Amino acid sequence: MTAVARRRAVSRAIRLDRSLEALPFFRLSDSADDGTIALSDEEGRRWRVLPSPGDRLPGTFDQDVYVELLRRYQEAGEPADGVLTFPLHAFLRSIGRRVDGSTYEQLRSSLGRLERTMLESQGLYESVAGGGRSDVRFTLLTAVAVERKRTTDREQLTLFHSMTDAEPGVARVVLSAIVRENLAAGHVVSLSAASYWALTSPVARRLYRLLEVAREEERLTWRIALDRLAELMPLAQRYPSHLQRVLQPAHDMLTSAGILRNAVIRQQQREWFVDYVLGSRPA
Repeated sequence: MTAVARRRAVSRAIRLDRSLEALPFFRLSDSADDGTIALSDEEGRRWRVLPSPGDRLPGTFDQDVYVELLRRYQEAGEPADGVLTFPLHAFLRSIGRRVDGSTYEQLRSSLGRLERTMLESQGLYESVAGGGRSDVRFTLLTAVAVERKRTTDREQLTLFHSMTDAEPGVARVVLSAIVRENLAAGHVVSLSAASYWALTSPVARRLYRLLEVAREEERLTWRIALDRLAELMPLAQRYPSHLQRVLQPAHDMLTSAGILRNAVIRQQQREWFVDYVLGSRPA
């Protein structure tokens, strides 16, 4: 495969850590701001997302930053040291955001939050290098530095129509070693970059990521309890009627995109379930 062909293939797919995709990370509702995200199973294994004191949990903007970081890591050839360097204005354009002082601050805050937010697993996160589901604590990014443009450089921006006066500088980040090890071992799910960015709902984007975990497990159909799905997303709503109202637009969007063939929420006795029939893998 030529270098050009490799770059084109990379641009079409985004490889994500399958263990991390199977667990909740980003808050998808602005109506609740709990101090942590927590998940446990019947065997007593636990997962927690712990924000830095005084900070908030990662949210919908951070979800998009995360996906773009992993895309850029792959596009860079998955460097062994995990270092990524990129202009902030280019990054914002890649995730479909306008470039101005406000979005620059939003991105800077997001990168810092992904460095400070602690991910803690007691038996739920599977580390291939660690030999299984050992207890781990890590942050998605282990270092973040933003170098602002020098005044003399900013004065030259008017000469380049592709840049804006608000262009803030260059970021240098380091991706967590534990995530890099899972990616290197092929413990991944793959998203279509075009399909992900075409979804306009943060709920649909997260559900797409979760459905790809089921696909990677070679499932054509997936049944999950509605309350468990709410924990995995995670969603703040708890009543079945409220969850249906939140999920239905995402189901419609994913079905229109061909990612799902069908999604049905049904009650059996006192339990509510969601039955998914997966579509073909997006190109």
